[in-house]
Amino acid sequence: MVGGIGSRHESREEALNVLYEADVRGIDPREVLASMDFELSEYSHNVVLGVADELAAIDSQLDAVANDWTVVRMPVVDRTVLRMATFELLHRLDVPTTAVVSEAVELASQYSTENSGRFVNGVLARLASDIRGDQVEVAAVES
Repeated sequence: MVGGIGSRHESREEALNVLYEADVRGIDPREVLASMDFELSEYSHNVVLGVADELAAIDSQLDAVANDWTVVRMPVVDRTVLRMATFELLHRLDVPTTAVVSEAVELASQYSTENSGRFVNGVLARLASDIRGDQVEVAAVES
């Protein structure tokens, strides 16, 4: 059903695009997938469907650790990146915590606001500790 060869970074960018579009349009990510004229990589597809299936639980976890922020108040890219990384922390135990966090920080730094990398890093460091018991320190990538 899904194909494509590429790095996990490219797969995360694909997933980010689909989930971002769904969020902005206010539709289920599955609708975006159904309307696409190309196939996502298997990893992208897994992340998109995982976030769609677990959205309420993911948002609840994010709300619990994002000091002074609710998920709905976050910039769309930050929210989307955090949802993807939370799914990976919860359900992709084959991916090291540092890889999940550093990739999320990189995506947020590249595609969102000037402070997004640091914000995503802080939220995910707390979440990684809660979910996996890992202490993570990843410096935000400068834009």
